[in-house]
Amino acid sequence: MYYLIESTLRQCSDKEIMGGPAQYVAVVTPEQWAENKDKFDMGIDMDFDGSERYTSKAEVNYDSVTGTFSLPDRKNISGDYKDFAFALDERGIVFIDPADNAQKIINKIITTKKWRLPSLERFIYDFLEQIIHEDLSLLEAYERELDQIDKDVDDDKETDLGRVNDIKGELRDMRTHYSQLIDMAQEFEENENNFFKIDNIRFFKLFSNRVSRLYDIVNSLMDYTNQIRDTYESRIEVRQNHIMTLLTVVTTIFMPLTLIAGWYGMNFKYMPELNWVLGYPAVFAVSVIIVIGSLLFFKKKKWL
Repeated sequence: MYYLIESTLRQCSDKEIMGGPAQYVAVVTPEQWAENKDKFDMGIDMDFDGSERYTSKAEVNYDSVTGTFSLPDRKNISGDYKDFAFALDERGIVFIDPADNAQKIINKIITTKKWRLPSLERFIYDFLEQIIHEDLSLLEAYERELDQIDKDVDDDKETDLGRVNDIKGELRDMRTHYSQLIDMAQEFEENENNFFKIDNIRFFKLFSNRVSRLYDIVNSLMDYTNQIRDTYESRIEVRQNHIMTLLTVVTTIFMPLTLIAGWYGMNFKYMPELNWVLGYPAVFAVSVIIVIGSLLFFKKKKWL
């Protein structure tokens, strides 16, 4: 698909973008790029293998800027990434896409954007902005989920700590993604080849600032996951300490009773209590007194 950058993107033929004065956007498959790359006259030899895993980056060449996008699926962050490449110069940008990932983003721009001052820089900004425009809501959803998990931990409810680990892993992937987008925007902002108008460089700075704020939010959420884990582990330790205290109390109560049982279990011939009529009731009473006294003592010390 080929488009001219006018007040909106206007679909056109490949012949219109080759020699005309208007800046353009093109979306081609790797096979189409291999066949027609010389027509774009960017002086590069870039191949794109859709089976490989890429990163989001931009590289400055002598008379072009090339790079790749690797976008996590916002509905399944840990799933497959959407990979495609691009090449641009002062005349336009070409996306080399084995699927329809770049085209879907462009379709959203066509239906939602109309420019008073159309330019390649503004298109690139809107393209990048479409990548992240729902991310604030996504991060807010993560925060609400973590809030609920944190509340369950505080209420001693059954908590799925594995979900916290999953969220942390997804946030780590998003942080890496944002870091790559920031680097890409800064590469555009550098404008080493003077492809972009000076007045329009601000678009890339604006995008970089937006992604930086998302990056900071992700870092805060990752700290939140660590806090929840620490709270959960503290609750477990308190619970274990309470169990150990209870076992210690029970053991302490029965130690003197065990001593009495062992003492009178020796059955020596001349033990006077063996023939005493009140011997059994006396030992029973002493045992009860020991148990009650121990319980009162532990209650006073707040060990029970």
